[in-house]
Amino acid sequence: MADSMKGLKRTHYCGDVTEIGKEVVVGGFVERVRDKGGVIFIVLRDRTGVVQLLFNETTDKAIFEKASSCRSEDVLMVKGEVRERESKNDKLKTGHVEIFVTDLRVLSKAETPPFEITAETKVNEELRLKYRYLDLRREPLQRNIIMRHEIAKVTREYFYENGFLEIETPMMMKSTPEGARDYLIPSRVHPGKFYALPQSPQIYKQLLMIAGYDRYIQLARCFRDEDLRADRQPEFTQIDLEMSFVDAEDIQECVEGFIQRVFKEVMGVDVPTPLPRLTFADAMNRYGSDKPDTRFGFEIQDITDTVKDIDFVVFKSAIEDGSSVRAINVKNGAAAYTRKEIDKLVDHAKGIGAKGLAYIRWADEPNCSFKKFLADGDLEKICSAVDAQQGDLVLICADKTKTVLSTLGAIRLICAKKLDVIPEDQYNFLWITEMPFFEYDEDNNTWVAAHHPFTMPMEECLDYLDSDPANVRAKAWDLVLNGTELSSGSMRITDFELQQKMFEALGMTDEEIQAKFGFLVDAYRYAAPPHGGMGIGLDRLAMIMCKADSLRDVTAFPKVQNASEIMSECPSTVDKDSLDILGIAVTAKEEE
Repeated sequence: MADSMKGLKRTHYCGDVTEIGKEVVVGGFVERVRDKGGVIFIVLRDRTGVVQLLFNETTDKAIFEKASSCRSEDVLMVKGEVRERESKNDKLKTGHVEIFVTDLRVLSKAETPPFEITAETKVNEELRLKYRYLDLRREPLQRNIIMRHEIAKVTREYFYENGFLEIETPMMMKSTPEGARDYLIPSRVHPGKFYALPQSPQIYKQLLMIAGYDRYIQLARCFRDEDLRADRQPEFTQIDLEMSFVDAEDIQECVEGFIQRVFKEVMGVDVPTPLPRLTFADAMNRYGSDKPDTRFGFEIQDITDTVKDIDFVVFKSAIEDGSSVRAINVKNGAAAYTRKEIDKLVDHAKGIGAKGLAYIRWADEPNCSFKKFLADGDLEKICSAVDAQQGDLVLICADKTKTVLSTLGAIRLICAKKLDVIPEDQYNFLWITEMPFFEYDEDNNTWVAAHHPFTMPMEECLDYLDSDPANVRAKAWDLVLNGTELSSGSMRITDFELQQKMFEALGMTDEEIQAKFGFLVDAYRYAAPPHGGMGIGLDRLAMIMCKADSLRDVTAFPKVQNASEIMSECPSTVDKDSLDILGIAVTAKEEE
């Protein structure tokens, strides 16, 4: 039978025991036991750290015997005197002290865990996720979860101090199109009808602006049924904000203040403001990405004019087709990239959709993959155009400009990782502005919205909404950090007639508008202040600040690639009676 903790009340966390001579009571998990015969050392762990417990020949015999029976992960509560350690550990805050135990309670005995609870582990992730409650005892994950808490704490404090009201919005709402599939909840009271879990509180926060709550903030839970990856979970937390009587610069300035505050208070890192800006077009042309990592070079350069007279069919056909020829100079890349390694890059480029890559590898002398097509001086012109020197590797792509940019954008990241030129302790924030309002759907040969339908176009673009959709830019922006999109924001349409025009431009009928957004459209009939807002991904921010590889490392109970949770085995089947109440029947699909 487990001991009772009656008569003992915790006075300190393990990691806070530092004052020699003080009597303390601590509780925690056994990290390890070292039995030296007449002396037993137990390392006790809680979320603040560890402290060493001492049992020796002067310890009460019953307590000593109980200590000798302790094993890893047993839960103990102990009382004792803090003493100076003979063998100190300068790496630990408590490494100069130990507790000479005068009272020991074994509150709970642990079975042998399926893996060792240590900071560093080679145990596969699937097993750790199955026993997530054990994995969460490990110091790296505890550190991440605590830092995430600190980020949330600073977030609330900052926005409260700046006049924001924290207002909860519904978790069960009407299904509205927002770019991903909704998670649906059947209604028992309204048979055949469904609620949706919010992809974001977008519509409600705009309604709050119409209602006069001019500064709204919420750490909002959001849900999207989409394919997962390392920086995406089906449920996530968004630092959601909306502001009235402001323009884009006001919102961005407010968010910059938050970024500066959270990095300083949580990490001690100074973030200089104002943050740099790039238009969407510049970001794509220079980095091949709308969320570029600017911590290193290898920028994309347009060499179409430089190579236009070269009699190389790959270049000539691309230029004649109205496409372009662009290159990146991988500085000092020649040594790292043998012909075999370059072939891997070519295969990767083809996987993205490009026809291939041409290259100039300048080791001892330039080695060009299309050398036989060059006239005298052509190679020198290309090298000069991209500032290539001995030791460099020039990678060239000729194709449709969109394909070229996305290909070289991906290749520059691969090369930077291989050459290890990305500084870990550098935080490059970047505003991406003047986002395209529409994007072309090549499958259906039509223009579709690149943002939610309440996004305001830039004023100078209003005249050609109908005539030139390719050149319509949105009053929208993204906040990017080290190649990760942290946030999207925009100014919202408040003019009723313009909103109707936008719906029509997106091909929506009056009936569709009313069915999907009728309540919001009606609200705008009663006047609305100018407003805009953002949603900052708390999970992604925490992932970068914790230097984690995946959102799973900063989420207590995450889902995996197929949107299931291994530990609780959800999603799961539901009994027939529960489905009958909802008027739902499951049509079984044959397993492939």
